Amino acid sequence: MMASLYMKDPFATFSQDIDRMFNAPLQKTNYPPYNVRKLDNERFVMEFAVAGFKKEDIDISVEKSILTVKGELAESDDSDYLYKGIAGRKFVRSFSLPEYFEVGRAGMSDGILYIDLYKDVPEEKKPKTIAID
Repeated sequence: MMASLYMKDPFATFSQDIDRMFNAPLQKTNYPPYNVRKLDNERFVMEFAVAGFKKEDIDISVEKSILTVKGELAESDDSDYLYKGIAGRKFVRSFSLPEYFEVGRAGMSDGILYIDLYKDVPEEKKPKTIAID
């Protein structure tokens, strides 16, 4: 079989990578629930429902293209509760980031953790226009 003279388009599998990342997290858990918002073709926001958690209770890390979000509440005195139905359990959610994706920033507001993701393709990998002489 003859080798192709054309290089693989680095953008061809972009939507498949995004679908796989957000629809197939690395572990089988539903806590905390999360949303993914598409801002444009290169920017996304992940939103996690983390009511009851403070900033210092949550750890976000990226290692070898794996985004990991961990949460653990500090020990509390539950003796004042007559009934406690709000989940406060610790969690770990991990996602395999698509190629060239980076985590921008994170923030919290009204019980929602926001993580900004953006696509950062190196200049040498971007399509370029070649002028005809």
